[in-house]
Amino acid sequence: MVVKRDYYEVLGVGKNASNEEIKKVYRQLAMKYHPDRVAPDEKKEAEEKFKEISEAYAVLTDPKKRSAYDQFGHAGIDQQYSYEDIFKSTDFGSIFSDLGFGGNVFGDLFDFFGGRGSRRRGPRRGADLEYRLTVTLEEAAFGSEKRVDIYHTVICPVCNGEGTKPGTGKKTCPRCRGNGQIQYRQGFFSFSQPCDQCGGSGQIISDPCLSCHGRGKVRKESEISVKIPPGVDEGTHIRVRGKGEAGEKGGPSGDLYILIHLRPHKIFKREEDDIYLEVPISFPLATLGGEIEVPTLEGNARMKIPAGTPTNKIFRLRNKGITNLHGRGKGNEYVRVIVQVPSNLTQEQKRLIRDLGKTLEESYQKNKGFLGKWFL
Repeated sequence: MVVKRDYYEVLGVGKNASNEEIKKVYRQLAMKYHPDRVAPDEKKEAEEKFKEISEAYAVLTDPKKRSAYDQFGHAGIDQQYSYEDIFKSTDFGSIFSDLGFGGNVFGDLFDFFGGRGSRRRGPRRGADLEYRLTVTLEEAAFGSEKRVDIYHTVICPVCNGEGTKPGTGKKTCPRCRGNGQIQYRQGFFSFSQPCDQCGGSGQIISDPCLSCHGRGKVRKESEISVKIPPGVDEGTHIRVRGKGEAGEKGGPSGDLYILIHLRPHKIFKREEDDIYLEVPISFPLATLGGEIEVPTLEGNARMKIPAGTPTNKIFRLRNKGITNLHGRGKGNEYVRVIVQVPSNLTQEQKRLIRDLGKTLEESYQKNKGFLGKWFL
């Protein structure tokens, strides 16, 4: 599952980190994860990590982008900037100037963000989104259907994603001549970077769509129906396909991931597929035995209390817990009984208890004799 992580978390810096601190951390991570500096079998993983840290660096070192991110999270960036715009005017080169390369030491840096030419300008899948949803224990146990409101980008209905005013079209970028990349040499090294005029697309829009301002996407609030399967627990992810951010250049939309948060229950506690409950019982019931009614997720159930039940005794009600999310049966309910010692007794009640104590004196003497062996 690919879900955008917090940029500060990606770089491992605090929200009050200075630009110098961020640059220092990024340099260390970039040198560690650059695909040309790892073993061949680690190249793919390193490339993804390199993309992630570079995007975080580009946003957090730009005051305007960082402010938008701090206020609105990823939505604040996605709403204002295209993927190419995130990297515009970002200073990657000076971080590595002491290595003697100058300029963009990672000359092919943007190859990792989609590649040169048509590969970069081709369709790209939209980003995945995450939504935190709180559910009750009953909804988690039996499943439910919830409706959530999310903000995400969708294809502009006015220009159908083209970014141009209806009736107009895009033109070939005169600076890069449609290539999307500007190439130059420095000493023995050949470098390339996205064209600063077209942002690497190879095309420019003279008459942008008034609805999306040339982005081809607009921000929209959508009501999404989410089916909660029985057995979900804290931290469970539910994927809703195609409800993430809109794709680029005709690419498919990303997915929406619903992150489940379980609301604490008033009387039940959950541990995996089992639930736990404490029930008070009277002293006579614990002594003589009987039956009580205990609550379950499916209503009340009868439970036998054997004579002589001590406090903290735990009883098991089979199959009264949570249905396993992966179809592996059903959990149990465990009931801990707490024997209540009577207080605020009347004089008559005290007398009766004293009389009862006298009749039980023989049992107490036996216990006393047994315990006495341990204290001689």
